Amino acid sequence: MREIPADLPSEIVPLSWLLGVWEGTGVIDYPIGDEKVSHEFGQRVSFSHDGLSYLNYSAFSWLVGENSEDEPLTAETGYWRLERPREDGDVGPGLLPRRGTAPFVGVDAVETLRRPSGGFPLEVSIVHPDGVSELYLGEVNGPRIDIGTDAVMRSAGAQNYSAATRMYGLVDGHLLWAWDIAALGQQLRSHASARLAKVD
Repeated sequence: MREIPADLPSEIVPLSWLLGVWEGTGVIDYPIGDEKVSHEFGQRVSFSHDGLSYLNYSAFSWLVGENSEDEPLTAETGYWRLERPREDGDVGPGLLPRRGTAPFVGVDAVETLRRPSGGFPLEVSIVHPDGVSELYLGEVNGPRIDIGTDAVMRSAGAQNYSAATRMYGLVDGHLLWAWDIAALGQQLRSHASARLAKVD
């Protein structure tokens, strides 16, 4: 049984099963030209909240070395929230404080966002250190999340990367995820997956 923190904002209750620090291993499998790149990697993922209506997300990954020497791989950071129009009662843009009452406070208000499928609309922003930023849209439905890129922004020096989908699920107490990408001239295809256990 999952415990929901008493101070958790109502809007992120559907995402509460993600909260905590997760660590484990996975596999990268993706072609680069004529070469097929396959590696085992380790990953540490953190989902937290600071009292506002979103989850903070960070992930750090490393290649698992054959001789027990791990090599740092990459990191990403972002925000996960239910997708809905912003209102006067929301904070922002920038540092502007809310004007009026905070919206979607309480279970009944959040329930109005539920889709006919039974899930809630989800918006995820993820930034990578290699000049790529992604905006995902999708759905959280119980302990499963399916998201796909609505927009990908690349800096002038970033490598070719145009689309992605991600799936997350809670299975037997583990966080499983799979990530498909369209990059380096490839169509959308499987890229990486992992199984993580909660460590905090």
